[in-house]
Amino acid sequence: MALDALVFDFDGLILDTELPEFVTVRDEFSAHGLELRLEDWQQIVGRADHPHWIDWIETELGRPVVDRELVRARRAAQHHAMISEQVVLPGVLALLEQAEADGLGLAVASSSPRSWVAGHLDRLGLHDRFAVIRTRDDVERAKPWPDLFTAAVDALGVAPAAAVAFEDSRNGSLAAKAAGLYCVVAPNEITRSQDFSHADQVVGSLAEVTVPALALALDAATDVGSG
Repeated sequence: MALDALVFDFDGLILDTELPEFVTVRDEFSAHGLELRLEDWQQIVGRADHPHWIDWIETELGRPVVDRELVRARRAAQHHAMISEQVVLPGVLALLEQAEADGLGLAVASSSPRSWVAGHLDRLGLHDRFAVIRTRDDVERAKPWPDLFTAAVDALGVAPAAAVAFEDSRNGSLAAKAAGLYCVVAPNEITRSQDFSHADQVVGSLAEVTVPALALALDAATDVGSG
């Protein structure tokens, strides 16, 4: 099967928003006398169908959070300050350049809201490099269900089997595989300990990946599957 498209997750894959997200929410848990364990946080990474972190705190406390809006604003300020220091993760720009040179379709499939994804892509100067952007605003079910990846490849006009998905989380990679895409996982500090045994490849970063190597891997995987 020829390689026709690359589909990128956003959070933790193009931009490391995952660590700032966890650290700032963990700080608010701590401020309320609670512990937020990484293994509990990992269960929601990459998906949208989970309680807001303030609701989570209130559930743990068994009471409403005092000055809820003040707490949200405090955390948002810390979060935005950390995010503003982040740059595009290694390997992303090289893959975009190689894909563009080869005429491949490029898409983003993210469980985050469109305003979040598009805003950061604009800030990073990457928005126009993706022909398709699909977010949780575009589907009924976000990851770990396959809907986002299915919507992305449908919009690109390519078969799922002719596309490679790049992910950083277990929920995201499960969604990609369920949609029928070849999946390469580049875990980050938050997701590195998750189980990715279902993925086609796990790499240290996208800097280890090239489009020619992906094309060969996809072709080999297709031959094995058809055999």
